Amino acid sequence: MQRDLAGQFLHDMTLARLFEQAAAEQYAQGKIAGFLHLYPGEEAVAVGSLRAADPGDYVVTTYREHVHAMIRGVPPGAVMAELFGRSGGCSGGYGGSMHLFDMERRFLGGYAIVGETFPIAIGAAYRQAMTQSPDAVLCYFGDGAVNQGTFHESLNMAALWKLPILFICENNHYQIGTEIHHHSAVVEVHKRACAYGIHANRVDGMDVQAVYHAAAEALQSIRGGGGPVLLECETYRFRGHSMADSDAYRSAMEMAEFKGRDPVTTFRASVLKHEWLTESEISAVEKEVQDTVDDAVQFAEQSPPPTDLFHGVTDTPMDLYSPRS
Repeated sequence: MQRDLAGQFLHDMTLARLFEQAAAEQYAQGKIAGFLHLYPGEEAVAVGSLRAADPGDYVVTTYREHVHAMIRGVPPGAVMAELFGRSGGCSGGYGGSMHLFDMERRFLGGYAIVGETFPIAIGAAYRQAMTQSPDAVLCYFGDGAVNQGTFHESLNMAALWKLPILFICENNHYQIGTEIHHHSAVVEVHKRACAYGIHANRVDGMDVQAVYHAAAEALQSIRGGGGPVLLECETYRFRGHSMADSDAYRSAMEMAEFKGRDPVTTFRASVLKHEWLTESEISAVEKEVQDTVDDAVQFAEQSPPPTDLFHGVTDTPMDLYSPRS
């Protein structure tokens, strides 16, 4: 692995972990309202796949999308401010945790409805195909979405029209609190793609290098006109489904087993083992990231609440509901 790429992966996954820890702390203090779905344990999926993508690719994500947004280039301060519901947020403070958006970076947002990412991604990919654009679409979803009708309808259309789309299943084994064996007759998600003639692979979603290489290979095939690809990234979340989830349905033994494969700490150890970076260089990266996260919290706290709900609307709020003359 190249030294620069190793440093990028370490920076990104450290940012992901520390940002989410800070978000949890701010939620506990009452500064973040509503639902908050955190990403610790799954960092290798977003980091590996998005670092394999091109800047022109579109990204469509689920509601667990803070890390995806930041890796895509959305400033951490803009993400944290959005969680705070402040005007400095990437959605102006109106989207909150589940609805991050940044058109400049082609980040088409997080979607709160399970299975909603599929038709959005299909629309973006159809546009790319019609304009013969070299760019692709990355569509993220969880294992809980694969039993939705939109999953099957969208895979069928993507295969029929050979759309430039990479479906990425972040399989953390739980649909909220229901383990995959209890909600799916076919638990190997990648095998479902064969019904539509779509090439699919399963990859270790706790290994950032494995995800990166699998995504890079898939995107190369897609850009070459090979049609859609599905990647199943087997991973695990270290927290409950959301901050409101007591997480009482998982055993301590199961949790300990997966935490032993922590993608952040294991990659850090690998960086040292292969001498891609020294201990002092790693410490410098970690300090830089911690400063970035601290600055993001400060920016969010200082950003004012939004006041422009009807910005750009020529009618007054009441006129919007009045019949036209």
